[in-house]
Amino acid sequence: MKPVCVNGYAPKALKMRNLTSFPPNNEAIKPMNLLHLSITVKEKMPSMKNQIFSLLGILIFAMLITGCGKSKSSKSPMGDGQLRGANYGAPAGLVKPFGMVHVPQGTFYMGPSDEDINYAYTARNRQISINGFWMDATEITNSEYKQFVFWVRDSIAATVLGLKDEKTGKLDMKKMALMWKDKDIKEKLSSLMIDPAESLFGRVEIDPEKIIYLEEYFDFKAAAYRKPGQSRSDFIKKNPINIYPDTLVWTRDFTYSYNDPQTIRYFSHPAYANYPVVGVNWKQANAFCNWRSRYLNSALESKKKQTESSFRLPTEAEWEYAARGGRSQSMFPWGNYYLRNRKGCLLANFKPGRGNYPEDGGLYTVRADAYWPNDFGLYNMAGNVAEWTSSLYYEGGYNFAHDLNPDIRYNADDKNDPPRMKRKVVRGGSWKDVGYYLQNGTRNYEYQDTAKAYIGFRCVIDLPPAMQRR
Repeated sequence: MKPVCVNGYAPKALKMRNLTSFPPNNEAIKPMNLLHLSITVKEKMPSMKNQIFSLLGILIFAMLITGCGKSKSSKSPMGDGQLRGANYGAPAGLVKPFGMVHVPQGTFYMGPSDEDINYAYTARNRQISINGFWMDATEITNSEYKQFVFWVRDSIAATVLGLKDEKTGKLDMKKMALMWKDKDIKEKLSSLMIDPAESLFGRVEIDPEKIIYLEEYFDFKAAAYRKPGQSRSDFIKKNPINIYPDTLVWTRDFTYSYNDPQTIRYFSHPAYANYPVVGVNWKQANAFCNWRSRYLNSALESKKKQTESSFRLPTEAEWEYAARGGRSQSMFPWGNYYLRNRKGCLLANFKPGRGNYPEDGGLYTVRADAYWPNDFGLYNMAGNVAEWTSSLYYEGGYNFAHDLNPDIRYNADDKNDPPRMKRKVVRGGSWKDVGYYLQNGTRNYEYQDTAKAYIGFRCVIDLPPAMQRR
């Protein structure tokens, strides 16, 4: 007969008739162990069956009484002098953000994975560690950004019309949904409309210059060095930002080139709904992240759930770590060393040769979920559109940045700061770039107040580890 294991022990000699002969350090007998014991000895000792089940019933009854006692004490943790921890109140509100994938924490070699052919030394290879985070699987699309534009438009219109809840002061979303179906609504909102004399065929349309979002956030970098007694209001930033995309980038960015159809239709036509949004500068991208955080937490609060941290642009280090997909020393998100697979198919949307744009399947941009994702499940981390990061572009930044979540950030003032302090890191390359810019370690920059037809963005969010493990 095989030895009987009780509570993890296998005694050499076990007296079946005496249950008190268990090892002395077993303080309790688990019901499953007794059941296993009864099955093992039932053939040789049928008389023990009733005794064991009787004892099993007594133990279960005792545990029920004990459990009830614990539950009563846990309902009133205060007053018994015991350290039980604070009650957080609202339960966790977010498990997996919609449309995002988890990028686990890890270590990688940041910088060029091949020779620095320009000998610029603006990106030296070094090992760093990155905390885990969630990232959009695709670039933000026209459809997603248009939701932001419509929300701001409707909020401004509802404020003008006084469509607010009298008790809470919040906008009445039901009334807002019906607002634009009213035939007389455009007359009531004449202050937000383009003058018919300045529009084609006298059309009455909302003025994109009037779609202003008030961005509000707390400057933690500045607050870390606050002086004693300094007011919190000194670190609360409020920036009014015009958030409508600049659709004229398609005409402005390409001299002596006919791109009027993209200017007219790219952001407005439903055929481009799932294409990455472009014509958005760095400030507008940050405003989108700010609104997305506000939109999510407002919904969580209405359900009496715990609010979450804010959406934001990824740092340069986070972006490169995510683009590599766990391939620490690879040149591209899909590995080394080529831009084509074994069948000769191009693996990203870029400019394969001089004057050759459509060979990869896209003349301009393509759908945000085109081509194969990398090992983290992220699409188009190379090509399609380049992407804004939150980091300041500084040539020697790699030499002094920390090796734990490196972040070089500077909120430049449009009026007082020099142009070189307004440069933000742009990563990934785009549909109009050559293959060099698709490499994981290649750095580039653009000015924070400049929009381009080949630059978009995606968001990240930090969630507690308990949520990341799910």
